[in-house]
Amino acid sequence: MTTLLRPFLHDRFLHLLVVLGLLLACFVPFSLAELPRAVDWPTMITLCGLLMLTKGIEASGYFDALGRRLVQGFHHQRQLALFLVAAAALLSTFLTNDVALFILVPLTLSLRKYSALPIARLIIFEALAVNAGSLLTPIGNPQNILLWRHGDLGFGGFIWQMLPLAVLLLLSLLLLTVFCFPARRIERHPHEDEARWQRPLLLASAVLYAVFIAALELDLAAWGLGLVFAVFLLMARRILLTIDWSLLVVFIAMFIDVFLLTRLPVLQSSLHAVGQLPQLGQFLLAAGLSQVISNVPTTILLLSSLPPSVLLAWAVNIGGFGLLPGSLANLIALRMAKDRRIWWHFHLYSIPMLLWALVSGWILLLTIRAA
Repeated sequence: MTTLLRPFLHDRFLHLLVVLGLLLACFVPFSLAELPRAVDWPTMITLCGLLMLTKGIEASGYFDALGRRLVQGFHHQRQLALFLVAAAALLSTFLTNDVALFILVPLTLSLRKYSALPIARLIIFEALAVNAGSLLTPIGNPQNILLWRHGDLGFGGFIWQMLPLAVLLLLSLLLLTVFCFPARRIERHPHEDEARWQRPLLLASAVLYAVFIAALELDLAAWGLGLVFAVFLLMARRILLTIDWSLLVVFIAMFIDVFLLTRLPVLQSSLHAVGQLPQLGQFLLAAGLSQVISNVPTTILLLSSLPPSVLLAWAVNIGGFGLLPGSLANLIALRMAKDRRIWWHFHLYSIPMLLWALVSGWILLLTIRAA
């Protein structure tokens, strides 16, 4: 029970959302019956299923064991950095950006026993990489899940609309990695043996992952979630206790807070005007608002005024760069690093990445529409 409750007791962001909701409730007219309807339950079902499946893959230990073996084969810092950036981007496309960080950041921290590597800089680039990689798929991050569930594109169609931006940002990030990490040889220290991995758990999680995605496509998400939960309950019930269930409560609180926020009279008139803005204004508003309240709440807020279009999808994903609150993935990565200096160093790379993404992304969007 302690393991289950610990995330709720230590999640400061959740506490902040609850306090914000209570404050808004004092100034906004609403009824308690409206609050459950404010939550997008299909999105919550999707998040819940993915949370269990990714935890199963993580708990199998396969990626940790594979990563340790691969790291031993690199001879230069630049090679290692390029691998970690590419791995973070790839994993975030199907394991979600948060889970990719939960796998790679601990692995990166363990590299201290191998050599004196620039660990903080590696973690910063991993955070940037999951923001760039996760935008490709409907399940890469929470804002994409929201946009996908509200839109009419299938799984493949969503990927196709995000592909140009993903390629642009990932290539830009890889180029930045080449300039920021020297081709200095890695001098290794003695290290521990590789961790073993659980083949049955990995295979079960991978098969269930495919089944769950198919269930989402067929609008059978609840049945898919029930199957995933039943298998884990029989096969690995301990994993269910170690999942950070507070993450789901965070998103429920976000839905409710945004619902209450939109009931403020001053904001209602402002949101009505959002739809009248020129497209560049909408693009900059979505990316800019993400800097303040994070891109997930921004998506929830703007979906009440704007369609789940490619413009909105690109803008809120670009908004994950820049300031620290832009994406929850940023907060997760830097908090796991346990280095006070990293909070300031992060912005030396993230803010230029935001500016580049805004300019190049808008030009690319106009080019695609004109073609």
